[in-house]
Amino acid sequence: MTTTDLPQSLMVTLPGRYYTDPAIFAREQERIFEQAWFCAVRAGDLAAPGAFQTVQIGRESVLVSRGRDGALNAFLNVCRHRGARLCTEESGAVRRSFQCPYHAWTYGLDGKLIAAPNLTGMPDVDRSAYGLHRLWVREWLGYAWVCLAEEPPSFEETVMADISERLGGPDEIDAYRIGELALGRRIEYDVRANWKQIIENFMECYHCATIHPELTEVLPEFADGFAAQYYVGHGAEFGEDVAGFTVDGGEGVDRLPGVGEHQDRRYYAITVRPQVFVNLVPDHVIVHRMFPLAPDRTLVHCDWLYLPEVVESGRDLSRSVELFHRVNQQDFEACERCQLAMDSRAYAGGGVLVPSEHHIGEFHDWVRDRVGDADAATDGGR
Repeated sequence: MTTTDLPQSLMVTLPGRYYTDPAIFAREQERIFEQAWFCAVRAGDLAAPGAFQTVQIGRESVLVSRGRDGALNAFLNVCRHRGARLCTEESGAVRRSFQCPYHAWTYGLDGKLIAAPNLTGMPDVDRSAYGLHRLWVREWLGYAWVCLAEEPPSFEETVMADISERLGGPDEIDAYRIGELALGRRIEYDVRANWKQIIENFMECYHCATIHPELTEVLPEFADGFAAQYYVGHGAEFGEDVAGFTVDGGEGVDRLPGVGEHQDRRYYAITVRPQVFVNLVPDHVIVHRMFPLAPDRTLVHCDWLYLPEVVESGRDLSRSVELFHRVNQQDFEACERCQLAMDSRAYAGGGVLVPSEHHIGEFHDWVRDRVGDADAATDGGR
């Protein structure tokens, strides 16, 4: 299928191999996830010096930890001696240092090599030159964003620009004070689908009337299948009889104090490429982080964030959590259903996008620009 074969109303998608081919996925890991700013860890999960988490970013295991000075650090999770995995746990805490369990090379919380067996007998070894490989870190919206590139792209022109483009300016998201919110609930989803399926699903509402009955009750305009949530500055308005962003449309919890009248009773959905969704409603914020692990497997961590006093009070959050949990389950089931057909000859040339999905074509162009020639990737070329 080519663009010349299509009616003007339709636009061609990526071919099916973009969702199944290990060579294309490897290029995406190298040229997208290892080059972009990647939302890795919620900063509040690393409250004290020595607290750490390990996350998969592209092809690399990354160690994110809190230093003695209170700053967040990120390193490749690889001992400089013989390449052993330094930390195998997903999370934990150390008192003063990280020690490789193989030969006991020991690193400070700042990543510097501080000790190793017989190191004093090797005076020519410069300890500062054999510290852990340090990565770029930026803390924003209460999360640690990590970049594996030697020279990272501008944070302002990538991450912040995606949010500004959606909301109409960088100040709009500040009203929600996301970095000051507390974690009310986290759910992890193991999705048997390519990461791009999940992005594309989130970017359109053509499917909403079909699979999201609870969401369209709260946000009636979504029942029209219209991509209104992607107009700059526009938030989908709650239904007239809807009191809050909850599974039954009932009252939510305390409204975030910085939310303006123009943001009240509205839902905003933001895609931050390559792997973050931010959902804004008046009384809480929902953040999705994707971790692509294989062409057909993506882990998604979803955080529900509320005012600290709301979480500390023990208030019942289940009705607001349940709404988007159901949306997630419905979306991920749809993504998995699509993934099953990506290697079918019926989808070899791709599918089509209807007018309300045409903005997904821009995302496809963004992927192509970074991955390069897919045929060369499949043939092993660079």
